[in-house]
Amino acid sequence: MKYPSSILSRRNFLKRSGIGFGMLGLAGLLSEKSGLYASSATPHTHFTPKAKRVIHFFLNGGPSHVDTFDPKPALLKYASKSLPQTLITERKTGTAFPSPFKFQRYGQSGIEVSELFAKTAQHIDDIAVIRSMYAQVPNHEPSLMLMNCGDSVQTRPSLGSWLMYGLGSENENLPGFVSMCPGGFPIKGAENWQSAFLPGAMQGTYVDSQHTAVNKLIENIHSPHANANTQRRQLDLLRQINIEHQRGRIDPRLDARIESFELAFRMQTSASDAFDISHEPKHIQDLYGSGVHGRQTLIARRLLERGVRYVQLWHGAGQPWDHHSKIEEGHRKLAAEIDQPIAALLSDLKQRGMLEDTLVIWGGEFGRTPTVEMSGNAATLGRDHNHYGFSTWMAGGGIKGGTVYGSTDEFGFAAQENPTSVHDLHATILHLMGLDHEQLTYRYAGRDFRLTDVHGEILKNILA
Repeated sequence: MKYPSSILSRRNFLKRSGIGFGMLGLAGLLSEKSGLYASSATPHTHFTPKAKRVIHFFLNGGPSHVDTFDPKPALLKYASKSLPQTLITERKTGTAFPSPFKFQRYGQSGIEVSELFAKTAQHIDDIAVIRSMYAQVPNHEPSLMLMNCGDSVQTRPSLGSWLMYGLGSENENLPGFVSMCPGGFPIKGAENWQSAFLPGAMQGTYVDSQHTAVNKLIENIHSPHANANTQRRQLDLLRQINIEHQRGRIDPRLDARIESFELAFRMQTSASDAFDISHEPKHIQDLYGSGVHGRQTLIARRLLERGVRYVQLWHGAGQPWDHHSKIEEGHRKLAAEIDQPIAALLSDLKQRGMLEDTLVIWGGEFGRTPTVEMSGNAATLGRDHNHYGFSTWMAGGGIKGGTVYGSTDEFGFAAQENPTSVHDLHATILHLMGLDHEQLTYRYAGRDFRLTDVHGEILKNILA
């Protein structure tokens, strides 16, 4: 029997109904008034948030915790000697390698910080240092996925995409999630800011911040062939064709494609303004510095002011913090590029009254060994990857500044007091943004997924 086209078969009915139920949670999110462009007065939160926006300094390659925020004087005692504690490392390592950098106490809290981040350390009373982080494996690719997406193996949405799903953006003319990475992509590329099974409109927008001209920062931001009126007519026609094509089909990728065209059109004016730091007073530009990382950090602040929800600033994509040799030279050079911009951002946010509701995050995918790496039988004066223990810090919205949480053992090999997983970190970030990590779920392939999977404990001791 042939059914009229207006009657659904049982298979199609179940298919449409099932997907429809899964999309109910997105109904408000995808509407202009209450979703992707959520008003700050009516946030989509489980409880009152402490932070409204996030800026994440991601130090690609694995900065050494024992050379930055986790001083280990015991290494000096054991210099050139074998440590009594051994762990399996990715490559052969040798004797204890004391930090070549001096540590000093800063602020009223007296927290010790390396000379590498002496300017950032001036703000230590606003910072909570987590010294007991641990990851799963000592390899860059899975550790990057774990830190950014909550899973080291399976394809999962990134933290920024989950925030977009839960909160939306406050500016309909700019992406809610921006990832700035000067000079090209890091390892794993766009997977670090992927939306995976979440709607494509929630994926991070990549910006190559080595450029200064807006049309190079964001590709195709301006059309060389048509003015705004012509583009509007073209988009209207394209939208009409896409909607016609969409009838009878249920494919969220098409929704994302339609939205991306519209967002790109709206961005032409707003992005040009947000990315143009020439509007900033000279003393503010000088505060951040003239280098690419000073410039991208200042741009990030301008984006946050305009309602962008999550900005990730990559450092070390082309020249990573992966110093298996000559760590003193390499770490000193890279730290000099971002210490001033980080300190400038913290000062600038505080002066503008934004630090109290902006969450600032610093860290990489893992740490480095307290023992020297060996190449053959010779020490390279570098450190191997170390996922057993490393440091991350947070400042701003909802964070109890001047705090040290957890610790590694006396040599800095492994997390010892209050071991903190990446899932714990993610649960805490979501909590500060007003989201319950156990309730922020998305149904896909027959199960409810969340950023923290079945893990995650909120780090209550670092909350204000």
